[in-house]
Amino acid sequence: MVEICQVSEENLKLLLDEFQQSTRASRQNCQSVAERIKQEVERICIESKRIQASGEISKWAKNLAQHRLRQCLHYYKLGSREGRIHLHSSLSAIVYRYITPPQIQSSYQARLNLIEDFLQQFYLEALNAFRRETELPIMYTPHTLLELAEYMAFTERYGKRRIPLSGGRSQQLIILRAQTFSHQQPKETSVDIDQAAEGTTSDSDKTWNDGSIQQVREAMAARQDTDDDIGSLRQVVIEELMAYLEERQQQDCADYFALRLQDLSTGEIESILNLTPRQRDYLQQRFKYH
Repeated sequence: MVEICQVSEENLKLLLDEFQQSTRASRQNCQSVAERIKQEVERICIESKRIQASGEISKWAKNLAQHRLRQCLHYYKLGSREGRIHLHSSLSAIVYRYITPPQIQSSYQARLNLIEDFLQQFYLEALNAFRRETELPIMYTPHTLLELAEYMAFTERYGKRRIPLSGGRSQQLIILRAQTFSHQQPKETSVDIDQAAEGTTSDSDKTWNDGSIQQVREAMAARQDTDDDIGSLRQVVIEELMAYLEERQQQDCADYFALRLQDLSTGEIESILNLTPRQRDYLQQRFKYH
């Protein structure tokens, strides 16, 4: 315990000095964030059996503190908007293959919309976890850029936490949440989109009060206000996925993905890529695997 207390004070000084040198935040703000990171590292070192058994508690504590410092400064330098986009695209890339729309034949945009809905819920969960673990008030929200960077860095780590499963396996927390979210999606409801957009019906005014149509109209109205952000996110996710496929030398999958984005029919895709239906089906299965 004496060892961890000593290294905690060293970490606090390191964190405070770096925040003051690398940010424009006030000393009090730097002190608060540094103190929270110090306490998190201290708690991890005390609770982790692996760290306790390693005999290198000081080394672990320093590495954990430096990792959190780098993450926090990374998001701080990105700024509010770019930091959000970076976090959103990183988490989107992780959960992409686990978020499946209820429709059997679903579009890329439908999946992207579901990912957006899922991540909004996940951000709230992460914020509540952040408040709980740092013992902050239940109504706390980040106000300064440094506090926002601290929260975004925490959210990234929170999502990537390994959760033990049966059989000695483990999985990232955000993937488990994404799988649960996907399984909870209701079956597709048929709604006349033109009718929903115009707020009129061909039968009666009563039909317009139907919950499904009302939800669609509200979603369409809300979506209109965020088209720019979604367009930006869509492009970032596309670039991330393309880079992922090309990095793994899956150029044929990347080509297939590019054609899917154009909403081409299966026949058109087969013609462009010079594939038989069987070859195209095999390529599609490989793409879904990635």
